[in-house]
Amino acid sequence: MCRIRYLKVDLLDSPPFQPESAYRPLAPATRRAGGLRKAFFVPQAAEQASGGNFSFLLILVLLFGFMYFVMIRPQQKRRREAQEMQNSLGPGDEIVTIGGLHGTVVLADADVVTLEIAPDVQVRFARPAIARVVHKAGDTIPEPDVEPADDETVVDEPQSPVVENRANKQD
Repeated sequence: MCRIRYLKVDLLDSPPFQPESAYRPLAPATRRAGGLRKAFFVPQAAEQASGGNFSFLLILVLLFGFMYFVMIRPQQKRRREAQEMQNSLGPGDEIVTIGGLHGTVVLADADVVTLEIAPDVQVRFARPAIARVVHKAGDTIPEPDVEPADDETVVDEPQSPVVENRANKQD
Protein backbone atom coordinates (compact mmCIF):
# COMPACT_ATOMS: atom_id res chain seq x y z
CA MET A 1 0.00 0.00 0.00
CA CYS A 2 1.13 3.43 -0.79
CA ARG A 3 0.63 6.18 1.72
CA ILE A 4 0.51 9.78 0.68
CA ARG A 5 1.65 12.27 3.24
CA TYR A 6 0.71 15.94 3.23
CA LEU A 7 2.89 18.93 3.92
CA LYS A 8 1.30 21.89 5.61
CA VAL A 9 2.61 25.17 4.17
CA ASP A 10 2.29 28.11 6.54
CA LEU A 11 2.81 31.55 5.08
CA LEU A 12 2.62 34.87 6.85
CA ASP A 13 0.85 36.51 3.90
CA SER A 14 -1.78 33.82 3.39
CA PRO A 15 -5.23 33.96 4.99
CA PRO A 16 -5.64 31.83 8.13
CA PHE A 17 -7.89 29.16 6.56
CA GLN A 18 -7.17 27.74 3.11
CA PRO A 19 -7.99 24.02 3.07
CA GLU A 20 -7.29 23.39 -0.65
CA SER A 21 -3.97 25.21 -0.89
CA ALA A 22 -2.64 24.62 2.63
CA TYR A 23 -2.17 20.85 2.29
CA ARG A 24 -0.41 19.46 -0.76
CA PRO A 25 0.56 15.87 -1.49
CA LEU A 26 4.25 15.06 -1.38
CA ALA A 27 5.99 12.74 -3.75
CA PRO A 28 8.12 10.01 -2.10
CA ALA A 29 11.39 11.68 -3.22
CA THR A 30 10.35 14.97 -1.71
CA ARG A 31 9.65 13.36 1.66
CA ARG A 32 13.22 12.21 1.97
CA ALA A 33 14.87 15.44 0.93
CA GLY A 34 13.88 18.06 3.49
CA GLY A 35 15.53 20.89 1.60
CA LEU A 36 13.49 20.26 -1.52
CA ARG A 37 10.27 20.90 0.36
CA LYS A 38 11.12 24.55 0.91
CA ALA A 39 12.52 24.97 -2.57
CA PHE A 40 9.43 23.69 -4.39
CA PHE A 41 6.40 24.50 -2.27
CA VAL A 42 7.04 27.70 -0.31
CA PRO A 43 8.11 29.93 -3.23
CA GLN A 44 5.15 28.72 -5.28
CA ALA A 45 2.70 29.58 -2.49
CA ALA A 46 4.41 32.92 -1.82
CA GLU A 47 4.19 33.73 -5.52
CA GLN A 48 0.42 33.08 -5.48
CA ALA A 49 -0.08 35.24 -2.39
CA SER A 50 1.87 38.19 -3.82
CA GLY A 51 -0.10 38.03 -7.07
CA GLY A 52 -3.32 38.29 -5.09
CA ASN A 53 -2.04 41.32 -3.19
CA PHE A 54 -1.11 43.09 -6.42
CA SER A 55 -4.57 42.60 -7.92
CA PHE A 56 -6.17 43.81 -4.68
CA LEU A 57 -4.04 46.97 -4.74
CA LEU A 58 -4.88 47.53 -8.40
CA ILE A 59 -8.62 47.25 -7.69
CA LEU A 60 -8.27 49.58 -4.70
CA VAL A 61 -6.45 52.22 -6.77
CA LEU A 62 -9.04 51.96 -9.56
CA LEU A 63 -11.85 52.33 -7.02
CA PHE A 64 -10.31 55.51 -5.57
CA GLY A 65 -9.76 56.88 -9.08
CA PHE A 66 -13.40 56.21 -9.98
CA MET A 67 -14.63 57.84 -6.76
CA TYR A 68 -12.48 60.91 -7.45
CA PHE A 69 -13.87 61.45 -10.95
CA VAL A 70 -17.49 60.66 -10.04
CA MET A 71 -17.86 62.38 -6.66
CA ILE A 72 -14.98 64.63 -5.60
CA ARG A 73 -14.17 66.45 -8.84
CA PRO A 74 -17.77 67.55 -9.67
CA GLN A 75 -18.22 68.74 -6.07
CA GLN A 76 -15.08 70.87 -6.33
CA LYS A 77 -16.37 72.34 -9.62
CA ARG A 78 -19.75 73.27 -8.07
CA ARG A 79 -18.02 74.82 -5.06
CA ARG A 80 -15.73 76.89 -7.32
CA GLU A 81 -18.73 78.18 -9.34
CA ALA A 82 -20.61 79.13 -6.15
CA GLN A 83 -17.54 80.95 -4.83
CA GLU A 84 -17.23 82.95 -8.08
CA MET A 85 -20.93 83.83 -7.98
CA GLN A 86 -20.72 85.00 -4.36
CA ASN A 87 -17.61 87.09 -5.06
CA SER A 88 -19.29 88.83 -8.01
CA LEU A 89 -22.27 90.13 -5.98
CA GLY A 90 -22.87 93.86 -6.15
CA PRO A 91 -25.54 96.43 -5.23
CA GLY A 92 -28.74 96.03 -7.21
CA ASP A 93 -28.45 92.28 -7.81
CA GLU A 94 -31.63 90.29 -7.16
CA ILE A 95 -30.75 87.09 -5.30
CA VAL A 96 -32.24 84.08 -3.52
CA THR A 97 -30.77 82.80 -0.25
CA ILE A 98 -30.39 79.14 0.69
CA GLY A 99 -33.49 79.55 2.87
CA GLY A 100 -35.56 80.75 -0.10
CA LEU A 101 -35.65 84.45 0.85
CA HIS A 102 -35.73 86.77 -2.19
CA GLY A 103 -34.09 90.17 -1.97
CA THR A 104 -32.01 92.87 -3.59
CA VAL A 105 -28.38 93.46 -2.61
CA VAL A 106 -27.89 96.88 -1.01
CA LEU A 107 -24.34 96.52 0.27
CA ALA A 108 -21.74 93.77 -0.21
CA ASP A 109 -18.89 93.66 2.31
CA ALA A 110 -16.05 91.13 2.52
CA ASP A 111 -18.08 88.36 4.17
CA VAL A 112 -21.52 89.96 4.80
CA VAL A 113 -24.19 90.96 2.28
CA THR A 114 -27.01 93.38 3.20
CA LEU A 115 -30.30 92.62 1.44
CA GLU A 116 -33.46 94.63 1.06
CA ILE A 117 -36.34 92.17 1.29
CA ALA A 118 -39.14 94.77 1.42
CA PRO A 119 -39.22 98.58 1.22
CA ASP A 120 -37.12 99.91 4.12
CA VAL A 121 -36.48 96.37 5.50
CA GLN A 122 -32.84 95.34 5.35
CA VAL A 123 -31.26 92.12 6.62
CA ARG A 124 -27.67 90.91 6.74
CA PHE A 125 -26.56 87.51 5.44
CA ALA A 126 -23.22 85.74 5.21
CA ARG A 127 -21.99 85.42 1.61
CA PRO A 128 -22.17 81.58 1.62
CA ALA A 129 -25.92 81.88 2.38
CA ILE A 130 -26.55 83.24 -1.13
CA ALA A 131 -27.82 80.37 -3.29
CA ARG A 132 -28.18 82.05 -6.69
CA VAL A 133 -28.46 85.34 -8.53
CA VAL A 134 -31.82 85.89 -10.23
CA HIS A 135 -30.90 89.13 -12.08
CA LYS A 136 -27.66 91.07 -12.17
CA ALA A 137 -27.84 94.85 -11.62
CA GLY A 138 -26.66 95.81 -15.10
CA ASP A 139 -28.72 93.26 -16.99
CA THR A 140 -31.95 94.35 -18.60
CA ILE A 141 -34.93 92.08 -18.44
CA PRO A 142 -36.16 91.45 -21.96
CA GLU A 143 -39.86 91.99 -22.48
CA PRO A 144 -41.70 89.20 -24.25
CA ASP A 145 -42.69 89.87 -27.86
CA VAL A 146 -46.46 90.19 -27.96
CA GLU A 147 -48.21 90.49 -31.27
CA PRO A 148 -50.89 93.16 -31.33
CA ALA A 149 -54.37 91.69 -31.27
CA ASP A 150 -56.79 92.64 -34.02
CA ASP A 151 -59.80 94.43 -32.60
CA GLU A 152 -61.94 93.40 -35.57
CA THR A 153 -61.94 89.68 -34.84
CA VAL A 154 -64.55 88.79 -32.28
CA VAL A 155 -65.00 85.22 -31.24
CA ASP A 156 -68.49 84.16 -30.24
CA GLU A 157 -68.45 82.07 -27.13
CA PRO A 158 -70.80 79.11 -27.14
CA GLN A 159 -73.54 79.17 -24.58
CA SER A 160 -73.31 76.83 -21.67
CA PRO A 161 -75.63 73.81 -21.96
CA VAL A 162 -76.83 74.52 -18.43
CA VAL A 163 -78.11 77.93 -19.45
CA GLU A 164 -79.77 76.48 -22.54
CA ASN A 165 -81.56 73.82 -20.48
CA ARG A 166 -82.83 76.39 -18.00
CA ALA A 167 -84.08 78.56 -20.81
CA ASN A 168 -85.84 75.62 -22.45
CA LYS A 169 -87.55 74.60 -19.17
CA GLN A 170 -88.96 78.07 -18.61
CA ASP A 171 -90.68 78.08 -22.03
